[in-house]
Amino acid sequence: MTTEISDGRLLRGARARQTIARHAVDLASFDGLTAMSIGRVASALGVSKSGVQTLFGTKENLQLAAVETAREAFLDAVVRPAKDTEPGVARLRALLEQWIRYVTVPLFPGGCFRAANLAEFDSKPGPVRDALVRDQRDWQELLAAQFRHAVEAGEIQELDPELAAFQLDAVLCAANTALRLGDDTAVTKVRRVVDGLLRPAGS
Repeated sequence: MTTEISDGRLLRGARARQTIARHAVDLASFDGLTAMSIGRVASALGVSKSGVQTLFGTKENLQLAAVETAREAFLDAVVRPAKDTEPGVARLRALLEQWIRYVTVPLFPGGCFRAANLAEFDSKPGPVRDALVRDQRDWQELLAAQFRHAVEAGEIQELDPELAAFQLDAVLCAANTALRLGDDTAVTKVRRVVDGLLRPAGS
């Protein structure tokens, strides 16, 4: 009986952590991780500050939980739905379409979580910056791997996969900002840039 009670509390605690971290992501997508606080998240959810503090301990722990929650949500929305497509051009285009959906629906109320927070931490060493950088590098490495496969398979012209991934990621970040500012042409511009990067070999 004691074990069942303990397990129930652990489960409720895990669910509460998940709910709070997801709400922290939404707040940080608007105002950034620095502006987010335990008190603000607690107030927005209508729960006690001490309850949130018990679950996360510090603001930094809450920030890290938000980064990880946003990362998993991005993987679910963009990366995992594209993994069953053929590597190379097909997967790059699938990733692009899922990304467009991710920012235009949008998944987070403030748009792309990574774009909203990277600039804020680029000069602030520490665990939060490290987590954001790892997320960014993983995304660019995924794109580079698909560009590399497309070149090796003869699908597209010769190019530097790492540079192409860097360029595409930069364009996507710019498009995220443009969409937040009401530029309805941003998605069309992204597709045109991708078409340029994916020019068939020999063209």
